[in-house]
Amino acid sequence: MSSPKILFGFHAVGVRLKTAPQSIIEVYHDASRRDARMRQFLERAREAGVRLIEADGVRLARLAGSAGHQGVAARVQALAQTHSLDERLDALEAEEGAAPPLLLVLDGVTDPHNLGACLRVADGAGAQAVIAPKDHAAGINATVAKVASGAAETVPYFMVTNLARTLGELKERGIWVIGTSDDAQQTLYDVDLKGPVALVLGAEGTGMRQLTRKSCDQLVRIPMRGAVESLNVSVASAVCLYEALRQRGATA
Repeated sequence: MSSPKILFGFHAVGVRLKTAPQSIIEVYHDASRRDARMRQFLERAREAGVRLIEADGVRLARLAGSAGHQGVAARVQALAQTHSLDERLDALEAEEGAAPPLLLVLDGVTDPHNLGACLRVADGAGAQAVIAPKDHAAGINATVAKVASGAAETVPYFMVTNLARTLGELKERGIWVIGTSDDAQQTLYDVDLKGPVALVLGAEGTGMRQLTRKSCDQLVRIPMRGAVESLNVSVASAVCLYEALRQRGATA
């Protein structure tokens, strides 16, 4: 069994309370915080039968490894990832009436804040998975979970040994692999995103690695009208994923 891990912040702990309360070992909370948000949170925790422990800000910061804990931290059992990427894709193919796959691929995103924001965007847009290489990429940690505001618990995140090979396997499944590059001829708005698609983004500044770029079926760029040359990867992910959502005619 995996070692327990720490979640912190209202969103991250709240989503675990909602989706898997049995996995929560204990919740630490700032006893000096008595506002409505904290009262509502503690009420949900008590209803779920979770063990509550009062803690001061120093202890919470030590547990979370951050001062941004909002007065809440939880020690939880790591949730088993129920699917491999292949199993996830098999399940999508077998699901009658399911939307075509919409996947986000991140190449070289090492900053946990960026990864957390990308997961949050992926959840919002309904992406079925986020894929990254095992090397030169951020893994899921407490900071990622905090920034993701619960999406680290809901969006499958697969770290693969060989990203180029994985992109090839996606193409064999009929998933169109579209990479983003500042020097691409076509813009994001020139391509059809209504079918099965994997959107590939590299880290800000360095972009995709050369082999990843060569593995794409098509390259597109996000039009830039101002002085800045590029967008943060989480912002670019949002632009791409929500353009796919718009084309698919999704409604809230």
